[in-house]
Amino acid sequence: MTIEVRVPTLGESVTEATVATWFKKPGDAVAVDEMLCELETDKVTVEVPAPAAGTLGEIVAGEGDTVGVDALLATLAEGAGAAPAAAPAAAAPAPAAEPAPASGASEVDVMVPTLGESVTEATVSTWFKAVGDAVSQDEMLCELETDKVSVEVPAPASGVLSEITAPEGATVDATAKLAVISAGAGAATAPAAAAPVAEAAPAPAPAAKDVADAPSARKLMAEKGIDPAAVQGSGRDGRVMKEDVLKALTAPAEKPAAPAAPRAPVPAEDAAREERIKMTRLRSTIARRLKDAQNTAAILTTYNEVDMTETMALRSQYKDEFEKRHGVRLGFMSFFTKACCAALKEVPEVNAEIDGNEIVYKNFVHMGIAAGTPQGLVVPVIRDADAMSFAEIEAAIAEKGKRARDGKLSMAEMQGGTFTISNGGVYGSLMSSPILNPPQSGILGMHKIQQRPMVVNGEIVARPMMYLALSYDHRIVDGKGAVTFLVKVKEALEDPRRLLMDL
Repeated sequence: MTIEVRVPTLGESVTEATVATWFKKPGDAVAVDEMLCELETDKVTVEVPAPAAGTLGEIVAGEGDTVGVDALLATLAEGAGAAPAAAPAAAAPAPAAEPAPASGASEVDVMVPTLGESVTEATVSTWFKAVGDAVSQDEMLCELETDKVSVEVPAPASGVLSEITAPEGATVDATAKLAVISAGAGAATAPAAAAPVAEAAPAPAPAAKDVADAPSARKLMAEKGIDPAAVQGSGRDGRVMKEDVLKALTAPAEKPAAPAAPRAPVPAEDAAREERIKMTRLRSTIARRLKDAQNTAAILTTYNEVDMTETMALRSQYKDEFEKRHGVRLGFMSFFTKACCAALKEVPEVNAEIDGNEIVYKNFVHMGIAAGTPQGLVVPVIRDADAMSFAEIEAAIAEKGKRARDGKLSMAEMQGGTFTISNGGVYGSLMSSPILNPPQSGILGMHKIQQRPMVVNGEIVARPMMYLALSYDHRIVDGKGAVTFLVKVKEALEDPRRLLMDL
């Protein structure tokens, strides 16, 4: 049976790629999900795995060819035709200390799955199985932690976990092998012999780079007169890609990093009661991005307050009917999202971003809703929130919030936001100054609703009040625009009928 190997989806707005490297040649035996070739787009490198086990037939698109999405790359002969090509590999002598797999068993590598655009490494946080455990296909083996999300790794085949090559705490790149599964009829007898070998085997020494750089990278280095040894490769096995060369051309001369200030001495009795825990990858990324935002943008915060009486009354009047009709609870977030979308139309620079010496205005609103999770703060994005109804917004917030807490969000779901809402009020915050989520130019901070004495029509009455805080990038948003934005939000929430009439 002949199977076609085609170009996978390359990402939003990316329509073509260049074939950088073929890892296999016609006639080679390949395993399912084994990497066949590497494609290079304007921004990322994409690896193409084998859709099935078999023998690589014809290579239709050679190295250096430009191909479109879904274009035919090669053909693969699946099934019985693959056996002759695979025989030499099976006959290769095994290391003296490792017994050959039992008859009928085959070894399947467990590889790091696709981590998402621009994500190149992850940390192994938890193994759910131990060496020698039986596993079923698609059963979860381990969990990886990236800068933003947790990624579960399923078993590619049923069998016995015979080796773990990346233990908990190890940092692995996007092409690393995590473990080996002995699959097949004889798999049950393999782990007993394989497990001690896995523990005793020394870590392999780093292999010297013996792979060719991407054709486009070689061409660009030749044109610019760059020494290949001076470029750090990000491709498979250290292969230099075109984006690596471009990065080397534009990178400023590195300044020696300032040494971190040493920690003040701690008395021995206090040190004995301290506990040190390594920062998670997510927490490290949050820290770095927040500091980058402060270093890059001219962040300023302006405040206002809103009387929530009318919004609370409207919600109280219709929440039961709303939930019965739409199957989702009516919260305050849909009101704030709608109010912000209306205000962003009035003050478009708050929904824009700076790109070099240009301002990019967005004629849409992809609303980021900051959510606290046990692992840290994440910001799932509700795309085209300005075109959604109250019910659609509430359903999207509930669904993404649950998946955020479970660590199931994908990288794509946290990218592309144009504005962010952060609700510190759920934790009891009365006032705060949120930090921008780059490259966005604005973020709204919601706070606790608290009864306060207010003067209304000459009389002092108790009103449910909330402080609002808009942090904005003063490079692109002036004070007038920031104040106008907050006033529009305030007016919409104090008279929610304005939202229905597009006022």
